[in-house]
Amino acid sequence: MTLRESDEIELVSRAATEPEAFGELYNRHVTRIYNYIFYRTGDYQDAEDLTARVFQRALRHVGNYQNQGVPYSAWLYRIAHNLVANWHRDRRRRPVVPLEDHVPDTAAITHPEALAMAEEQNQMLLQVVRKLPPERQQLLILKFVERLPNAEIGQIMGRTEGAIKSLYHRTLNSLRDQIKTMEDEVNGRSS
Repeated sequence: MTLRESDEIELVSRAATEPEAFGELYNRHVTRIYNYIFYRTGDYQDAEDLTARVFQRALRHVGNYQNQGVPYSAWLYRIAHNLVANWHRDRRRRPVVPLEDHVPDTAAITHPEALAMAEEQNQMLLQVVRKLPPERQQLLILKFVERLPNAEIGQIMGRTEGAIKSLYHRTLNSLRDQIKTMEDEVNGRSS
């Protein structure tokens, strides 16, 4: 166990009775939880509201938290995941994952044709990602936005590291196939 992990375990145990300890936990995790929720909802205001609800729920239940070798952040991500799932279910719409900030920088491209092609590829990728099931979107966010290792993603998603690797492989293959199909459709129509 690292010093940071033991420090965090102590903070969690103190947080049930000491507001300052919970405040420190909040400061350590609020940005990552907000980012995760934002990428799952695609809306700043909803992400702010849901982030607040995550920490309200965490504060209410921090006394029930038991260290089982899983980082406290995994517990927070699980709360966030459940709230986002309920949010989507309540609105009866597909989740949106705005990845505009994580695709190639089109501003650095100066040739108009190259710029148009890059923008078209970005839109195609976003369109395909937004059609993925929420679980696969969650995996991509945790992997590419949060840059978490497979073991921690597994803890957050309640799966083994091997299951995460398998889901990741299947997701990438699915994305590749869907993009190829879309490209074939575009090329077939433009011919």
